[in-house]
Amino acid sequence: MLFPRAILAALVAALTAAGAARAEDPCADYTPEPRPQNTSRQDVGADLDQIVDRGYITFAVYADNAPFSWMDKGKPRGVDVDVARLIAGELGVEPRFNFVQAGENLRADLRNNVWKGPVVGGAVSNVMMRVPFNPKFACRVDQVVFTGLYARESVAIAYREDAYPDGAPTVPYFRYDAVGVENDSISDFYLTSFPGGQIAPNVHRYPSTAGAMAALARGEVKAVMGPRGQLEFARAAGTAITEPPMPGFAVGHWTLGVAIQTAHRPLAYAVDDAIAAALADGRIGAIFTGYGLTPALPDR
Repeated sequence: MLFPRAILAALVAALTAAGAARAEDPCADYTPEPRPQNTSRQDVGADLDQIVDRGYITFAVYADNAPFSWMDKGKPRGVDVDVARLIAGELGVEPRFNFVQAGENLRADLRNNVWKGPVVGGAVSNVMMRVPFNPKFACRVDQVVFTGLYARESVAIAYREDAYPDGAPTVPYFRYDAVGVENDSISDFYLTSFPGGQIAPNVHRYPSTAGAMAALARGEVKAVMGPRGQLEFARAAGTAITEPPMPGFAVGHWTLGVAIQTAHRPLAYAVDDAIAAALADGRIGAIFTGYGLTPALPDR
């Protein structure tokens, strides 16, 4: 599963809508709505003491999102899953995983999985993994603490080296060459919206980035565009990966962290401390390497 287009679209909107804000204050252009009076305190989920007392912590992770989170023969696997296990280990509790589908947008995912819960079935989790962080967006969701930055992701292009013997392709090459994408992904949206519709006829859509990479190995397309981590994980012999300039792409890379219900600040501090320690001593970098990925670590 490609990183959900709806989530990245929310980041694009947050960046463009807040463009006039002062650089030193990402929240300068936002005026919070008045808080309702005489209402009960919103306290969903469990606080740090409750988690330690009961002996486990729950994590929301995206389903079918290899190499970051997926079920492999009935067992949770992936970079996000292993980072979550690391957090649980630092807290001295057992990790439990709720595999969730991407919602309509990031706000919906946070509402359903962090601070309120879905309308039908399911439950909130103590921590949601792989949450894109943007200060301008964070200002507008005060039910959630955005913390624990542990990774970066970027959009890249995988290509057949025999198709481009003179060097890596750039986006304009796809006016003439077939390029694969996951259907209805941010890469699909970008390439089909490229000025003048020049690339759209050459965009080949597949159910997943892994499917597109398999088509690349078969020679059905000359290149695939998608998140670098997924391209690396599915990369076959004879292919290479590049990150060329992408004209008009508002969000070509982003930072990832966790989301926690805002009432549980001590838990948020403990999770962030666990991640900071694991970044500093190389454990998170080793998780990436273990899945055959280039460590994509954030600036904190």
